[in-house]
Amino acid sequence: MCYNLTFTRTHLQWSWDESVACFEQGDPTAALEIFIDIQEKNSKIFFNIGCIHLINKDLDAAEKAFDGSIGKDQHLAVAFFQRGLTFYKKERFEEAFADFQNAFRELRGNQLIDYKPLGLRYKLYACEVLHNMALVQAQLGLWEKAKEHLLTALNLRTEPKLSLIDKALECILKQKLFKPVEVPGKVLFKPNKNYVAELEKKDYLGKAKVVASIVDKDEFSGFAPLQPQVEDVPSTPKAPEVMRALEGEPHTVLFEFVPETSDELAVVPGNIVFVLQRGTDNWASVVFNERRGLVPYNYLERLEITLSSKKEKDEKKIDNIPEAPQREPPNRPKRKSAFVPEKQKTRDTANESEDSSQCIVKVHYVYTFAVSMEPGSPYITILKIISDKLALPATSITLSYSPKDSGRIMIDQNTKIEDVWSCVRHGRLTLWCEMKPDTSEQMQNHAHLVALHSYVSSNPEDLEFDQGDTILLLSKVNEDWFEGECKQKIGIFPASFVEEVQMKNI
Repeated sequence: MCYNLTFTRTHLQWSWDESVACFEQGDPTAALEIFIDIQEKNSKIFFNIGCIHLINKDLDAAEKAFDGSIGKDQHLAVAFFQRGLTFYKKERFEEAFADFQNAFRELRGNQLIDYKPLGLRYKLYACEVLHNMALVQAQLGLWEKAKEHLLTALNLRTEPKLSLIDKALECILKQKLFKPVEVPGKVLFKPNKNYVAELEKKDYLGKAKVVASIVDKDEFSGFAPLQPQVEDVPSTPKAPEVMRALEGEPHTVLFEFVPETSDELAVVPGNIVFVLQRGTDNWASVVFNERRGLVPYNYLERLEITLSSKKEKDEKKIDNIPEAPQREPPNRPKRKSAFVPEKQKTRDTANESEDSSQCIVKVHYVYTFAVSMEPGSPYITILKIISDKLALPATSITLSYSPKDSGRIMIDQNTKIEDVWSCVRHGRLTLWCEMKPDTSEQMQNHAHLVALHSYVSSNPEDLEFDQGDTILLLSKVNEDWFEGECKQKIGIFPASFVEEVQMKNI
């Protein structure tokens, strides 16, 4: 019995090592054949088989292999993660989300699991699991849930290189999809190198006198005795790793802030900023995306970035994330030590006298913007305000709204405008704007610009372009700054860097 057990283990190690070698030499077919021929497959070998099938785009076989891996080890988070990717590629999104949830649960409160000690050169990050969960929810049309998961992922991000979370959040805010995080294609579990190095190719069916022995200096041929098991194995999982120390105190941005001077910083709800100093005038000096600037402190909320490995918090569902704040943003604080331009003074004075009954209408277009309207305004007024904002003819766009628990409903002359305004919540109304499919001739008359000079900026809200590039004008922020689209990117840029041209000349 001991003979058979030792022989099986030795054969497994040799076959495993040989298969990985074939894979690394660029022969996945031979590697797969050797793996499949192994009789007693463990969870790691099933995982390797699934990864090779995934590379070959044989999704049914990959799913079956990952089923075997999870069946052998129900705590292997990376196997849940890979099966979730398989389900995602098969467009079985509900099952994909469930597997990503299982992967997150098996992280057991840790921000990452490094599988290198187990033979897999890969680190599974909690923030990347949440990234894929958000993508699945976006595929299901649950944009708010997707946003919440990405905000949680920002809190769990431990390395600056994981910038894909920021990019995914930008896509979610524009209701666009993004690519999933995947395990690198050339990563497989490897057998213990030290054990394989000690193996010799011998005729194990030859004349072995002793199969196994624990007696010192015993005579035997072909097999080492079974090794004693490690004692005092810890019964509780390793405590979560401590997050990297960051400069400043972390805060969550509650409201969108648009800068009006060069020393202010643009932020949107959900951004994580680090407050370096808070002034007596209620302005805070913060760091965001390696840039420093001023943001009103009353636009921020202190964030406690801590993790707990307590059982009750491990079992807490990820869906129990608090909803984003729904109240109106506070008033912009006055600057005590900075020069306030005349335009800003005029705008501040106008805001103080503005009618408090005004409603903020958020419009989802190619990008999202907000306009102020009087509640109850007729359809013609709504259409004119939005078309003027977009610098498009009113006849070229269509508007729609979404009542609670219903799909989008088109707004036109026959719509009961009271039904639209009944959707106002906390002084805000959300509308969707789309171009009519038969507006190509009208779009030819839409303003296009050509870049006179190249524009490079480190501000995330700015639009970069090269000299000679064509830019589609979306709106005029003021006399000095325009908003436009170039190379499938949208942002603001100096008006003096461009000039208007006709479409036929481009």
